Amino acid sequence: MMAIFMSAVEATIVATAMPTIVGQLGGFHLFSWVFAAYLLAQAVSTPVYGRLADLYGRKRIFVGGATVFLLASTACGFTWALEGWGMASLVVFRTVQGLGAGSLQSMATTIVGDIYPPADRARVQGWLSSVWGLAAIAGPVLGAFIVQHLHWAFVFWINLPIGIVAILIMVRSLHERIEPRPHQVDVLGSALLMIGVGAILMTVVQMQSLSLPVAAALLGSGVVATALLVMQELRAQEPIVPFRLWRRRIIAECSFGGLTIGVLLMCVVAFLPTYVQAVMGRSVTVAGSAIAIQSVSWSVSAVIVARFMAIASYRTTGIAGALMLIAGTVFLILLNRDSDFLWLGTGTLLVGFGMGFCNQTFLLAMQGSVGWNERGVATASFLFARTIGQAVGAALGGAILNFGVARQGPAAGDALERLLDPARHTSLSAETIAQLGETIAGALHEVYIIAGVLAALALVTALLLPARISPTSQ
Repeated sequence: MMAIFMSAVEATIVATAMPTIVGQLGGFHLFSWVFAAYLLAQAVSTPVYGRLADLYGRKRIFVGGATVFLLASTACGFTWALEGWGMASLVVFRTVQGLGAGSLQSMATTIVGDIYPPADRARVQGWLSSVWGLAAIAGPVLGAFIVQHLHWAFVFWINLPIGIVAILIMVRSLHERIEPRPHQVDVLGSALLMIGVGAILMTVVQMQSLSLPVAAALLGSGVVATALLVMQELRAQEPIVPFRLWRRRIIAECSFGGLTIGVLLMCVVAFLPTYVQAVMGRSVTVAGSAIAIQSVSWSVSAVIVARFMAIASYRTTGIAGALMLIAGTVFLILLNRDSDFLWLGTGTLLVGFGMGFCNQTFLLAMQGSVGWNERGVATASFLFARTIGQAVGAALGGAILNFGVARQGPAAGDALERLLDPARHTSLSAETIAQLGETIAGALHEVYIIAGVLAALALVTALLLPARISPTSQ
């Protein structure tokens, strides 16, 4: 639960503070990379941790990954001191942080899957997810307080005491019996995944600033690396991307569902604070409150869904969640600069409920379809798909936003950084603020339309799940 809390607080605090961080460090063109680099590294490392956990046990892998996460979090907080390299160094440290974060949620979720039977797993996973409620309240409030009264570096340092205590508890309390067996870690697959997906995402996000030869070279490298990845994974004994596992219908459907809701999540969370501050002209506290509503409703729904699943199938639960996602994205699509907080909060509330229902449905259906020796890699497979989706969502939204700002001319990026920095906001004219607001509103309106399409895909995925499978019937 403490590991999940670290992940939850990190997400809500950073999302709330990002406009201020960009305003002070500059480098608006790297805005989405603060999220995408972290998520891509987390996605690549999550299957590795899942495989290693099945080989060496959950405890060792949790402790190792959590240590990397905490060291990188410390470094992220010091990027303000690296003059001239602030945003670039933040992206680098966020990448390392993501490599450590791959163990946190995957190991916590896997351990719960190990120590509870299927009939109790939905209820206990609901408890685990309810931690998001506490983090959702604490994260945005702390983020807003830190930005306004302290230094934004503390948004990264706040996890240090929590992580240290979590490691100590895990070392003392979790007892495992591990039977050593021959193994091979797919290092080549991990490298090809990072190169392939990273090159393609970089091409998408930075297209407007790249020359045609450079863009073509990056895209070509990404495609070639991805093709080599498929060849490598089909022959690897212990692949990083479990294509063989995805041949099973439930696992393939749940992995696609995780990918879909991952893209949708970042299309909403990563860019909503920017919309609230730059378009609606509201404070960082209002932006944090909107994110908090989404997170709280997610955690509450994760508890509700456990009771719902006791009388309904996975498919019924997934359909209910997807319909709530569709309703929530409709509110966001219709959002404008004159919308009140009730409209904004209703949209994020529905998205949060939908995420809770869909996430629990796809995760529990996948966990229930495998045995102990595959549960680690199966859980990691779901989290891998969802995290890759989040990286794609951050990159896609960032690309749309970058293109929209680039159309306004070279000076627009600097003006937007001043708009997002409360200390420099007053240096802009009312005309410039209005023009930038219209630009961001138009770009993010397109992002929310994409989120609506993804919600519809989540509904299709839920409809494809077997009709009579539930936590008590697997």
